[in-house]
Amino acid sequence: MRFVFAFLVALIVGPGTLPAAQPKPVHGLAMHGQVKYGPDFTHFDYVNPNAPKGGEVRLHDLGTFDSLNQFIVKGVPAAGLALLFDTLLTPSADEPFTVYGLIAQTIEVPDDRSWVIFTLRPEARFHDGKPILAEDVVFTFETLRAKGAPFYRLYYAGVDKAEVLAERKLRFTFKPGVNRELPLIVGQMPVLSKASWQKRDFESTTLEAPLGSGPYRVEALEAGRYITYKRDPTYWAQNLPVRKGINNFDRLRYDYYRDSTVALEALKAGEYDLRPENESKKWATEYDFPAIAAGLVKKESLPHRRPTGMQAFVMNQRRPLFQDRRVRQALAYGFDFEWSNKNLFYGQYKRNASYFSNSELAARGLPSAEEMGILERFRGRLPNDVFIREYAPPATDGSGNIRDNLRIGLDLLKSAGWEIRDRKLVEAKTGKPFAFEILLNSPAFERVALPFAENLKRLGIEASVRTVDTAQYKNRTDSFDFDIVVDVWGTSESPGNEQREYWGSAAADMKGSRNSPGIKDKAIDELIDLVIAAPDREALVTRSRALDRALLWGHYVIPHWYIDYDRVAYWDKFGRPEVIPKQGYQFNAWWVDKAKAEAVTKRRQTLKK
Repeated sequence: MRFVFAFLVALIVGPGTLPAAQPKPVHGLAMHGQVKYGPDFTHFDYVNPNAPKGGEVRLHDLGTFDSLNQFIVKGVPAAGLALLFDTLLTPSADEPFTVYGLIAQTIEVPDDRSWVIFTLRPEARFHDGKPILAEDVVFTFETLRAKGAPFYRLYYAGVDKAEVLAERKLRFTFKPGVNRELPLIVGQMPVLSKASWQKRDFESTTLEAPLGSGPYRVEALEAGRYITYKRDPTYWAQNLPVRKGINNFDRLRYDYYRDSTVALEALKAGEYDLRPENESKKWATEYDFPAIAAGLVKKESLPHRRPTGMQAFVMNQRRPLFQDRRVRQALAYGFDFEWSNKNLFYGQYKRNASYFSNSELAARGLPSAEEMGILERFRGRLPNDVFIREYAPPATDGSGNIRDNLRIGLDLLKSAGWEIRDRKLVEAKTGKPFAFEILLNSPAFERVALPFAENLKRLGIEASVRTVDTAQYKNRTDSFDFDIVVDVWGTSESPGNEQREYWGSAAADMKGSRNSPGIKDKAIDELIDLVIAAPDREALVTRSRALDRALLWGHYVIPHWYIDYDRVAYWDKFGRPEVIPKQGYQFNAWWVDKAKAEAVTKRRQTLKK
């Protein structure tokens, strides 16, 4: 009988095409390799599963906000809105890219990852007590892709369809082509309530708190001034292994300040509790106030091992002025990082020379044989430097004398059709002056941009520096109405689909996208596709390095700097886990230490006297 059954199956499906075994449901999924935490794990290693709940924490943000809709381009969303929404899966902070079930109880994926099935937890609930169902997930996906910010359309471009299989079961089917990341990234989608959002205009800003399912709810707000979140004591997921020891504060309040200088003074006065510091000068010179000396405020450099991505001056290629690669390369010779690091940054930074800095993904030396195997197909389509030279940004001795660099820059500009007339750089054919604006949204960057502009002035270039408010800056950058801005692209240990929004041609003209340089290059598009399709970790590293080289030698940006630690100052009212994972300190795993908080309050009163 077994022989007859096998024979009949073979007749139906054809020889050599027996149906593949149905994948087993799993609790977690790694981008490459195996998950660290098994199905019976009780908590992540970098949390305290017995961390006490309670207390209020005050944080800060700069500028303003006018919306609680974080999913669209329009408006300026408030800080902390991610606290309202849960996702199907959630990542760990001590693995390159691994996710574990949150709303989803199990995950099913075939070996080729051409689809994924999620089965939802029966206990998963929105804040109104209604269950989270498969139709909510499908509604979320379709709404974000159709009406959300460009990020969603680009990030989910490889998804063919989402369909409900049962009340708590759904499937995402992916378009042909290898894209191993898609099951993980659709799992990180915040899930919205279909019933709630169908009654609202999704494409409009709002100050009405949206219905979520996460650990916090909006308690109070005043647009542009503050927003407070209150921990939900009945939060449905608080005892899950992925949530143990996390989200310990009863209240989180974000107060808004005009600029970073005012905000630092507010920290000194005890108006808020913790400040990640991103200004080297402040870190070096302005943390000597009495509360530091008394030990009430801790100032710490906390190490991390995460990729630091790229921060840079970005030249907008949508402007004819920056469309010649030689012009973009020439401007880099006007930025003196070594002088800036010595005189402005107190030697705290390292020069950024990669889009994947501080990681094994960064290109180094000449291309390896494996990289050349990828790059050869692009010979003639990428700059020849990609194949024969190691990229290094222009360097100086830090003295401020950059004549040699400016001479190189001027030679490049002359080769691109520019010349000096009456000490001004002008286009040889038309006599049009070389002039542009550096647009900023923070006065803190003026001390970097102004010396850069002065150096360019020695080349005959008219570079003005303009700082605008948050709303105006967002409107202008969303519509690509700028010459040069400062931009930052974060990256993970597992780059993938987000690279399309960063550098892909489809994003270049999409309002609100992250492709601020306006890159439109089919070779770059194909390299991004190769990164996304990497079958294993080794291939991902090799392909990321190849993409890195192509981006660097395109001279789309003038790289800035990075640090491999987090600078944090905080009032000494917290307890925190002993372990700091690869991704750096996890503030959502800290807690208010009641005894410390009471001691700080008493000693602050003594200081005031």
